Amino acid sequence: MTGVQTCALPISSPDILHKSDVGGIKLNIDSDDELRDEFPRLLEKVERYMPQALIWGVNVSKMINNGREVIVGVNRDPQFGPLIMFGLGGIYVEVLKDVSFRIAPLIREDAKAMISEIRSYLLLRGVRGETKADVESIIDTILRVSQLVTDFPRIIEMDINPLIVLAEGRGCVAADVRISLRSD
Repeated sequence: MTGVQTCALPISSPDILHKSDVGGIKLNIDSDDELRDEFPRLLEKVERYMPQALIWGVNVSKMINNGREVIVGVNRDPQFGPLIMFGLGGIYVEVLKDVSFRIAPLIREDAKAMISEIRSYLLLRGVRGETKADVESIIDTILRVSQLVTDFPRIIEMDINPLIVLAEGRGCVAADVRISLRSD
């Protein structure tokens, strides 16, 4: 890939929630040849594991390294409304279940508390010489998601997983987002 940075190839499908479980993502592609080779392999793996899945295609995304993966999610409770979740993200959220919750709408203090409540908070603060993660950008993302689901009641579920948090002052990037809407 002449002059292009390393990329990721995630499958695009409304039927596949966890891409890594079905071989639906390939990371660290760093050449044209590797991209040409991996594209059909990725489709083949997914078709083997989930032949019934509707495949929209494969995204080519810039690879983001040296970030911490977190999750910001929403589930709309019929009684309480939108419930916002925050925790360690990527593949670890289901294994470690290190998450915190609040009912939207949220204020800044709520978002800060959600972040500091998780057991893995120290990883965001930097351990053993690692740089601090951009916690301010996480707070901003949580507040924006809270506002979004408050303003749009048709959103019944939403996951930003992973939200890749860069070093302090560098922001964060939503690597994958899933939104479910209520049909009216």
